[in-house]
Amino acid sequence: MLQSLSPRLVFFGLALAAVGCMLFAKLYLEAVLGLAACPLCMTQRVFVVLWGLIALLAALHNPGQWGRRIYAALCALAAFTGGAVAARHVWLQHLPADQVPACGPSLEYMLETLPFRETLSLVLMGDGNCAEIQWTFLGLSIPEQTLAVFAAVSALCLWQLLRSYPRTA
Repeated sequence: MLQSLSPRLVFFGLALAAVGCMLFAKLYLEAVLGLAACPLCMTQRVFVVLWGLIALLAALHNPGQWGRRIYAALCALAAFTGGAVAARHVWLQHLPADQVPACGPSLEYMLETLPFRETLSLVLMGDGNCAEIQWTFLGLSIPEQTLAVFAAVSALCLWQLLRSYPRTA
């Protein structure tokens, strides 16, 4: 079944999945539930947008076999890196209360006052805001759900990278 899908269609699907994830985050989690994204959430969103843009470029470009593999590898890299950030977030949420790092300044403040490298380091470390579980669905926190999505996208991108393509004339 999956093998019969064209690479272009798979890339369009990956791009639509990224759009769906961002719409869910912005329209439902933020607008309806009123949840504010922590720095690690914002970082994960960057990787969702990145995988979506790479997939959209691949779908629009519709390159040959090697180009498809390169796009698939880049998309997988974006999803895998986002998954690593989500895994860090999940780890923070499962720390005992006495080991949770203190809450830090907002991302906007850090970007305005600190060098980018230091801001990036602080964001990836996470803080007390990131350890708070604000909402769950089917027993999974938002970072756990995001980690599952990143894992699925990574697997699909790796399949896209490794699958054999029919020869074209």
